[in-house]
Amino acid sequence: MTPAPHTFETPRRRGRDDTDGPPILIVPGLYNSGPDHWQTHWERELPNAERVEQQDWERPLLGDWTISLAEAVRRRPGAILVAHSLGCALVAHFAQVTGGRGVGGAMLVAPADVNREGPAGRLLVGFSPIPRQRLPFPTLVVASRNDPYVEIERAEAFARGWGSTFVDLGRAGHINVDSGHGPWPKGRTLLKGLIDQVEATRRI
Repeated sequence: MTPAPHTFETPRRRGRDDTDGPPILIVPGLYNSGPDHWQTHWERELPNAERVEQQDWERPLLGDWTISLAEAVRRRPGAILVAHSLGCALVAHFAQVTGGRGVGGAMLVAPADVNREGPAGRLLVGFSPIPRQRLPFPTLVVASRNDPYVEIERAEAFARGWGSTFVDLGRAGHINVDSGHGPWPKGRTLLKGLIDQVEATRRI
């Protein structure tokens, strides 16, 4: 989540090659992720990645956003979801409604606390309460100790409920451009670990 909406042209995608790994669906939060956000860098750099587009990034409606995610998963079965901020709550709601069919795994970064007060909080009301049941696919939650949109204890509680591996990045802000996370190579390493876990599970 960022304090103002981003307007930019979606990165031009390179040709897809299924040998590069499972499909990856980028799931931004409120206001979308701008051109310097790590999600956009990854979308440009990973040949099997694409963004889940929403009709209205500034006034999120849970039903509409869930339909968009469901359609993207239908087109890219087995996808790894890479979500940020409100996108993490969307993934939890999606799993509750659909049972998580078609999803290979999810990396949930800086999950926004949809129950919080403060700036933009009123826009998140439709996503509250956030589902807390175990997610039916491998998941990784990455959180920060000074994220203005979620307390670290709440992020850990979400991870426990979802059955996720939890990664504490320390004082990393909202893990976005404002906190210095552009291409975020460490995140790419975490994503690779999750993909390896998903693929190992499939081989069992």
